[in-house]
Amino acid sequence: MTEQPDLFAVTPPLPDWIAGVDEAGRGPLAGPVFAAAVILDPDRPIAGLADSKKLSARRREILAAQIRERALAWAVAQADVETIDRLNILRATLLAMRQACDALARPPQLILVDGNRLPTGLPCPARAVIGGDALEPAISAASILAKTARDACCLALHAQYPHYAFDQHKGYGTALHLERLVQFGPCPAHRRSFAPVRRLLQDKQA
Repeated sequence: MTEQPDLFAVTPPLPDWIAGVDEAGRGPLAGPVFAAAVILDPDRPIAGLADSKKLSARRREILAAQIRERALAWAVAQADVETIDRLNILRATLLAMRQACDALARPPQLILVDGNRLPTGLPCPARAVIGGDALEPAISAASILAKTARDACCLALHAQYPHYAFDQHKGYGTALHLERLVQFGPCPAHRRSFAPVRRLLQDKQA
Protein backbone atom coordinates (compact mmCIF):
# COMPACT_ATOMS: atom_id res chain seq x y z
CA MET A 1 0.00 0.00 0.00
CA THR A 2 1.33 3.37 -1.01
CA GLU A 3 1.91 5.63 1.95
CA GLN A 4 -0.20 8.77 1.77
CA PRO A 5 1.29 12.14 2.67
CA ASP A 6 0.31 13.55 6.02
CA LEU A 7 -2.09 16.32 5.15
CA PHE A 8 -1.75 17.77 8.63
CA ALA A 9 2.02 18.08 8.58
CA VAL A 10 3.21 21.63 9.08
CA THR A 11 6.18 22.91 7.15
CA PRO A 12 8.68 24.21 9.70
CA PRO A 13 9.27 27.94 9.51
CA LEU A 14 12.45 29.25 8.00
CA PRO A 15 15.09 30.04 10.60
CA ASP A 16 15.58 33.66 11.51
CA TRP A 17 18.78 34.98 9.96
CA ILE A 18 19.94 37.26 12.77
CA ALA A 19 22.90 39.54 12.07
CA GLY A 20 24.98 40.92 14.91
CA VAL A 21 26.67 44.27 14.29
CA ASP A 22 29.44 46.04 16.19
CA GLU A 23 32.23 48.57 15.63
CA ALA A 24 35.85 49.12 16.58
CA GLY A 25 37.78 52.36 16.60
CA ARG A 26 35.40 55.12 17.65
CA GLY A 27 37.70 56.51 20.33
CA PRO A 28 41.18 56.59 18.70
CA LEU A 29 42.76 59.74 17.32
CA ALA A 30 43.78 58.12 14.04
CA GLY A 31 42.76 55.61 11.41
CA PRO A 32 39.40 54.44 10.11
CA VAL A 33 36.50 53.21 12.21
CA PHE A 34 35.53 49.62 11.38
CA ALA A 35 32.18 47.83 11.60
CA ALA A 36 31.31 44.19 11.09
CA ALA A 37 28.10 42.23 10.60
CA VAL A 38 27.86 38.48 11.23
CA ILE A 39 25.12 35.88 10.78
CA LEU A 40 26.15 32.81 12.78
CA ASP A 41 25.31 29.25 11.74
CA PRO A 42 23.49 27.44 14.58
CA ASP A 43 24.71 24.14 13.14
CA ARG A 44 28.36 25.23 13.41
CA PRO A 45 28.72 26.80 16.86
CA ILE A 46 31.85 28.67 17.87
CA ALA A 47 32.99 28.26 21.47
CA GLY A 48 34.39 31.19 23.40
CA LEU A 49 32.67 34.11 21.70
CA ALA A 50 32.82 37.17 23.94
CA ASP A 51 33.30 40.92 23.91
CA SER A 52 36.49 41.41 21.88
CA LYS A 53 37.90 43.77 24.53
CA LYS A 54 37.96 40.90 27.03
CA LEU A 55 39.96 38.59 24.75
CA SER A 56 43.69 38.46 24.12
CA ALA A 57 44.92 39.47 20.68
CA ARG A 58 45.89 35.85 19.96
CA ARG A 59 42.46 34.55 21.01
CA ARG A 60 40.73 37.18 18.86
CA GLU A 61 42.70 36.08 15.81
CA ILE A 62 41.81 32.42 16.38
CA LEU A 63 38.12 33.22 16.81
CA ALA A 64 38.11 35.58 13.82
CA ALA A 65 39.36 32.77 11.59
CA GLN A 66 36.62 30.46 12.91
CA ILE A 67 33.95 33.12 12.38
CA ARG A 68 35.02 33.68 8.78
CA GLU A 69 34.99 29.91 8.18
CA ARG A 70 31.77 28.91 9.96
CA ALA A 71 29.40 31.90 9.79
CA LEU A 72 26.54 31.84 7.33
CA ALA A 73 27.58 35.33 6.27
CA TRP A 74 29.93 38.06 7.44
CA ALA A 75 31.15 41.42 6.21
CA VAL A 76 33.48 44.17 7.38
CA ALA A 77 33.24 47.83 6.36
CA GLN A 78 35.11 50.98 7.32
CA ALA A 79 34.73 54.74 7.28
CA ASP A 80 38.02 56.45 6.54
CA VAL A 81 39.52 59.47 8.28
CA GLU A 82 38.16 61.92 5.70
CA THR A 83 34.63 60.57 6.23
CA ILE A 84 35.01 60.78 10.01
CA ASP A 85 36.17 64.40 9.82
CA ARG A 86 33.39 65.30 7.39
CA LEU A 87 30.44 63.57 9.09
CA ASN A 88 31.64 63.24 12.74
CA ILE A 89 32.59 59.95 14.37
CA LEU A 90 29.07 58.84 15.34
CA ARG A 91 27.60 59.31 11.87
CA ALA A 92 30.66 57.72 10.26
CA THR A 93 30.34 54.71 12.56
CA LEU A 94 26.65 54.27 11.76
CA LEU A 95 27.47 54.55 8.06
CA ALA A 96 30.08 51.77 8.33
CA MET A 97 27.57 49.61 10.21
CA ARG A 98 24.97 50.02 7.48
CA GLN A 99 27.56 49.25 4.79
CA ALA A 100 28.57 46.06 6.61
CA CYS A 101 24.91 44.96 6.75
CA ASP A 102 24.40 45.76 3.07
CA ALA A 103 27.48 43.71 2.16
CA LEU A 104 26.24 40.48 3.76
CA ALA A 105 25.96 37.68 1.20
CA ARG A 106 22.78 36.44 2.90
CA PRO A 107 20.17 39.09 3.74
CA PRO A 108 19.28 39.05 7.45
CA GLN A 109 15.75 39.05 8.83
CA LEU A 110 16.72 40.84 12.02
CA ILE A 111 19.73 43.00 12.91
CA LEU A 112 21.03 43.40 16.46
CA VAL A 113 23.33 46.39 16.90
CA ASP A 114 25.58 46.88 19.91
CA GLY A 115 24.86 50.14 21.73
CA ASN A 116 21.90 52.50 21.89
CA ARG A 117 21.83 53.90 18.34
CA LEU A 118 20.69 52.33 15.07
CA PRO A 119 21.91 53.20 11.57
CA THR A 120 19.30 54.46 9.16
CA GLY A 121 18.45 52.61 5.96
CA LEU A 122 19.00 49.09 7.26
CA PRO A 123 17.63 46.31 5.03
CA CYS A 124 15.38 44.75 7.71
CA PRO A 125 14.04 45.36 11.24
CA ALA A 126 16.71 46.09 13.84
CA ARG A 127 17.17 46.48 17.58
CA ALA A 128 19.84 48.26 19.58
CA VAL A 129 21.26 46.15 22.40
CA ILE A 130 23.22 47.95 25.12
CA GLY A 131 26.14 45.76 26.12
CA GLY A 132 25.25 43.43 23.28
CA ASP A 133 28.85 42.41 22.62
CA ALA A 134 28.74 40.52 25.93
CA LEU A 135 25.14 39.27 25.56
CA GLU A 136 24.52 38.23 21.96
CA PRO A 137 26.91 35.75 20.29
CA ALA A 138 26.39 37.28 16.84
CA ILE A 139 27.32 40.73 18.18
CA SER A 140 30.34 39.23 19.96
CA ALA A 141 31.43 37.72 16.65
CA ALA A 142 31.01 41.08 14.91
CA SER A 143 33.04 42.82 17.61
CA ILE A 144 35.87 40.33 17.08
CA LEU A 145 35.93 40.81 13.30
CA ALA A 146 35.81 44.59 13.62
CA LYS A 147 38.54 44.65 16.26
CA THR A 148 40.92 42.35 14.36
CA ALA A 149 40.39 44.36 11.16
CA ARG A 150 41.10 47.60 13.01
CA ASP A 151 44.25 46.14 14.66
CA ALA A 152 45.53 44.95 11.28
CA CYS A 153 45.00 48.47 9.95
CA CYS A 154 47.02 49.92 12.84
CA LEU A 155 49.90 47.57 12.07
CA ALA A 156 49.81 48.81 8.48
CA LEU A 157 49.85 52.40 9.76
CA HIS A 158 52.86 51.55 11.91
CA ALA A 159 54.71 50.25 8.86
CA GLN A 160 53.91 53.50 7.07
CA TYR A 161 54.52 55.88 10.00
CA PRO A 162 56.75 53.95 12.44
CA HIS A 163 57.69 56.94 14.59
CA TYR A 164 54.10 57.21 15.92
CA ALA A 165 54.13 53.65 17.42
CA PHE A 166 50.68 52.70 16.12
CA ASP A 167 51.57 49.08 16.83
CA GLN A 168 51.58 49.85 20.55
CA HIS A 169 48.71 52.28 21.20
CA LYS A 170 46.51 51.35 18.20
CA GLY A 171 45.66 55.00 17.69
CA TYR A 172 44.23 55.66 21.15
CA GLY A 173 45.20 58.86 22.97
CA THR A 174 47.76 57.29 25.28
CA ALA A 175 50.64 59.24 26.81
CA LEU A 176 52.99 57.72 24.24
CA HIS A 177 50.75 58.69 21.32
CA LEU A 178 50.26 62.23 22.57
CA GLU A 179 54.01 62.56 23.09
CA ARG A 180 54.69 61.49 19.50
CA LEU A 181 51.95 63.79 18.22
CA VAL A 182 53.62 66.76 19.86
CA GLN A 183 57.04 65.66 18.66
CA PHE A 184 56.18 64.94 15.03
CA GLY A 185 52.85 66.67 14.44
CA PRO A 186 49.80 64.94 12.93
CA CYS A 187 50.26 62.59 9.98
CA PRO A 188 47.66 62.00 7.22
CA ALA A 189 46.12 59.16 9.27
CA HIS A 190 45.15 61.44 12.17
CA ARG A 191 41.58 62.62 12.62
CA ARG A 192 41.66 66.41 12.30
CA SER A 193 38.27 66.81 14.00
CA PHE A 194 39.43 65.19 17.25
CA ALA A 195 40.40 67.71 19.93
CA PRO A 196 44.07 66.78 20.59
CA VAL A 197 44.85 66.78 16.87
CA ARG A 198 42.80 69.90 16.18
CA ARG A 199 44.58 71.82 18.96
CA LEU A 200 48.01 70.91 17.60
CA LEU A 201 47.02 72.11 14.14
CA GLN A 202 45.62 75.35 15.56
CA ASP A 203 48.78 75.95 17.59
CA LYS A 204 50.87 75.38 14.49
CA GLN A 205 48.87 77.95 12.56
CA ALA A 206 48.96 80.53 15.39
